[in-house]
Amino acid sequence: MSDVMRAVEITEPGGPEVLQISEQFVPVPGSGEVLIKVAYAGVNRPDALQRAGLYRPPPSASPLPGLECAGVIVAVGPNVAGWKEGDEVCALLPGGGYAEYVLTPSAHCLPVPKGMALREAACLPETFFTVWSNVFDRGGLKAGETFLVHGGSSGIGTTAIQLANAFGARVFATAGSEEKCEVCRQLGAEQAINYREADFVEVLKAEGGANLILDMVGGSYLPRNIKALAMEGRLVQIAFLQGPKVELNFAQIMLRRLTVTGSTLRPQSDLAKARIAEELLEKVWPLLEGGRVAPVMDSEFSLEDAAKAHALMEGGSHIGKIVLKV
Repeated sequence: MSDVMRAVEITEPGGPEVLQISEQFVPVPGSGEVLIKVAYAGVNRPDALQRAGLYRPPPSASPLPGLECAGVIVAVGPNVAGWKEGDEVCALLPGGGYAEYVLTPSAHCLPVPKGMALREAACLPETFFTVWSNVFDRGGLKAGETFLVHGGSSGIGTTAIQLANAFGARVFATAGSEEKCEVCRQLGAEQAINYREADFVEVLKAEGGANLILDMVGGSYLPRNIKALAMEGRLVQIAFLQGPKVELNFAQIMLRRLTVTGSTLRPQSDLAKARIAEELLEKVWPLLEGGRVAPVMDSEFSLEDAAKAHALMEGGSHIGKIVLKV
């Protein structure tokens, strides 16, 4: 194995064009870490925010973008249990996934589900960690409850629809075209709402309100989400595509006993992420291996075309996940 590797670096804050191929030293695993030879890396919106200078990686993380990958473990650091060289894994990463090799805590690795290719497995960690921790742990979604996810055709949305449906919830989703709405319905959404043509607030009110809403839009959606919630409903916020600041009537939160919460995944502790991995392995991996849940794939780009992948993602026309082939 060479001491240097190809990687995509952010040359300066800016648009997709600032992503450039460079040579970097191959990192060496420390205590509790594994080194993965990357086959595919997932492309996610936090990568674009980092590229634009709006999302700083934690001080201990690689400055290279990339928060998930699938590949083969090629080196194991001290104090690693349960993994060995040659194991195929998909992994949540602190950063650095847009490269030929990447480090991650061994507890953030999961086995590639039986029967699944590495290309699909690379799409699992970021979205499944995010959806599981926010919809089921933080949001407490239960069978029979009414669940609304915005951005239903995104990587997060397609994952949330499938998991909520698999665990017995009534699923509603918003999306911006009939094509995207149809995908949501095929994945298990009882109703897909084209937000350009219908008001999700009225749709959900007619159904008695949402017990849980997962939102990454923010902005004008925030007061509308509050209106769409049922008594004692919960709103979980995971991003702000329209911005985080808005005028909001908090009296409704008191009067209807609503819960408003949210989280980001990357800054959480290694232990917190390890616990999510354990829950996914126990409760979700059997669904993946049984074919009840699967990642929705949009497109694949080479590492050299990372800028094109970012342009596609920010354009919003994609359905499901985008990956880089390393």
